[in-house]
Amino acid sequence: MLRLMKYAKPYILLIIAAVGLLFAQANLELALPDYLSNIVDTGIQQGGIENAVPIAIRQSELDRIFIFLDPENQTNVLENYTLEDENSTDYDELVETYPVLVNESIYVLNNLKNAEIEDLEELLIKPLVVVFTFEQALANPENATQILEPLGFNASTLPSPEIFFAFLSSLPPANISFIIETIVYSFESLGETMLNQLAVVAVGMEYEIIGIDTDRIQTMFVLKSGGLMLLMTLLAVICTIAVSYLASKTSAGMARDIRSKLFKKVESFSSVEFDSFSTASLITRSTNDVTQVQGAIYMIVRMVAYAPILGIGGIIRALAKSREMWWIIGVAVATLIVLIGVVFAFTLPKFKIMQKLTDRLNLVAREKLTGMLVIRAFNKEKHEEARFDKANIDLTAVSLFVIRVFVIMMPFMMLIMNGLAVGIIWIGAHKVAELSMQVGDMMAFLQYSMQIVMAFLMLTMMFIMIPRAFVAGNRIQEVLATEPVISDPEEPKKFSEPFKGKIEFRDVTFNYPGAKKSVLQNISFTSEPGQTTAFIGATGSGKSTVINLLPRFYEVSEGAILVDGVDIREVTQHDLREVIGFIPQKSFLFSGTIESNLRFADEDASDEAIQSSLDISQAAEFVSSKEEGLDSEIAQGGMNVSGGQKQRLSIARAMVKKPPIYIFDDSFSQLDFKTDAALRKALKKQTGDSTLLIVTQRVSSVKNAEQIIVLDDGKIVCKGTHDELLETCEIYREIATSQLELEERS
Repeated sequence: MLRLMKYAKPYILLIIAAVGLLFAQANLELALPDYLSNIVDTGIQQGGIENAVPIAIRQSELDRIFIFLDPENQTNVLENYTLEDENSTDYDELVETYPVLVNESIYVLNNLKNAEIEDLEELLIKPLVVVFTFEQALANPENATQILEPLGFNASTLPSPEIFFAFLSSLPPANISFIIETIVYSFESLGETMLNQLAVVAVGMEYEIIGIDTDRIQTMFVLKSGGLMLLMTLLAVICTIAVSYLASKTSAGMARDIRSKLFKKVESFSSVEFDSFSTASLITRSTNDVTQVQGAIYMIVRMVAYAPILGIGGIIRALAKSREMWWIIGVAVATLIVLIGVVFAFTLPKFKIMQKLTDRLNLVAREKLTGMLVIRAFNKEKHEEARFDKANIDLTAVSLFVIRVFVIMMPFMMLIMNGLAVGIIWIGAHKVAELSMQVGDMMAFLQYSMQIVMAFLMLTMMFIMIPRAFVAGNRIQEVLATEPVISDPEEPKKFSEPFKGKIEFRDVTFNYPGAKKSVLQNISFTSEPGQTTAFIGATGSGKSTVINLLPRFYEVSEGAILVDGVDIREVTQHDLREVIGFIPQKSFLFSGTIESNLRFADEDASDEAIQSSLDISQAAEFVSSKEEGLDSEIAQGGMNVSGGQKQRLSIARAMVKKPPIYIFDDSFSQLDFKTDAALRKALKKQTGDSTLLIVTQRVSSVKNAEQIIVLDDGKIVCKGTHDELLETCEIYREIATSQLELEERS
């Protein structure tokens, strides 16, 4: 599987773009809980007031705050505010916003950056809380005992606010520091966020006194935060769509390239490789296995970066909300990892079995379809149904096992998620009650926890597909890594010009890979241009094997085959097969039309050459009898024409090529004697200068050949003309006598 990743090279830019979009999508989704937290905590609980830095404050109130600030910090604060009174140039506009300006001067906050506001808040938050505490104590002395008594004040004898703050302003710095520390400590002990919340409440009350529309502040904050949430959601959706498109384009492109490479590799296979890989297996590897890899690549591009970013980002942001509850997420994640590990251990071996069973199912289905006539002829429908059911049930059983494992896993996933939610709400509620956590932060922590779990669920989905894809990828790699037994030489030779087509077999011996006995032994003969060399013999004598060695469908084990004096192993397979017209024993036509099948040999063939090839092959009559003629449709494998018509069209296809060497591998077997004779007569006339090799069972087809080779058990037992063999070869004489007598009777 990993070796197939080299096919990702053309799509690196798409993958990089997808990862970038995934990073953006994850960050957008991670930001949403923060905005929800802000809406709850700031928008609802704090009335939309974001921090403890007032946008406007009365001069008298700021003077009270300055009691608890040293001169340097007072100067820093004043630098960030502008004093506005009745002499201000925009007084009329300011009065509408700040009605209290009619009665007293106010300080309005300058336009500051976020960092400057944070620095200013750090200066103001404690003095704000202290002033607010004293103001509330002066307004409600009966409720202020716990605050005032530790400071040495008697709640029942408090003076007016003006006198009280004037008294505070006269205290030495040490006393002021003691007051600040005592009050701040009393509130901080109630919770981490209590001091900040109290400062915000103080700012809100100041706004009400100034006359600022606090409802509008709250509404605008909620609308702004909600609008940003909607915008981020929209951007996240756009990123999702874009990533899905890039992932689809990448995975589909890689699958196309792998299929193309696989097809080219299979095309380069010799018969030896086809014998080691079954046709059904090669079909499965080129289709189902590539589809599995494509799905895995899509998941990898779509989630391999997204899930970790979402998970890690969720953990970081969740811990920022509450460090004390980290163990809840840890327990949930650990449980998920154990669950995924168990599932992975159970399912991975089953995926390997599933692919083999898929091969088996394809094999049985293919045999059933191609052998339908034989099945019907022998009334074996029930037997084949049982055979198919066996393969189908075996695959179904393994598939159901895998599916059941994942079905069982999903309720456990939901149990973990819901248990996590309940735990967070339970513990978070206690922390909210203790004022150590805000409601919005608890909600955000819950959402981040769900995002973390979802990240692991995404990884789980990858674990579902990747193991099977790894198996499929390894099966594909087995084919791609297979080096054909027959290969072109590094420095190939060329046939001499003009090419003649003389063929010479020199002591050729051949045995199939793994076979103990040689199929052919010491085969030697020469076939001259303009002559016909025929091979005849009993079934299994090695006739087709001899002529399959010439195009290098198999490689000779010993000896050599020469064409025009050049060893065929010293030229490229393309150059060798370019001079050969091959008509196989099993005629095969491609889906398309009659003309497209004929032009398979030569796309640029003229209409005259097409017609001439039909005349020679005796196919012109049945082609012209069809309503659409050359444009008549041919079904897959030539299933809509008879065996004899298929053979004649196969011969016509070879005639279109006009090669110097023709190989007929029992290509006249389905022709009647009359058509056979007419075809051979026309063939001799057309191929007078070519070298013909003919494999046949019929003596009548080869009795005019210049050379007849009789094979028996992989050896040449006789060689000569028809008349010579009748006199000298007992095997040939028996074959000829029996066939000629049969022809005479018929």
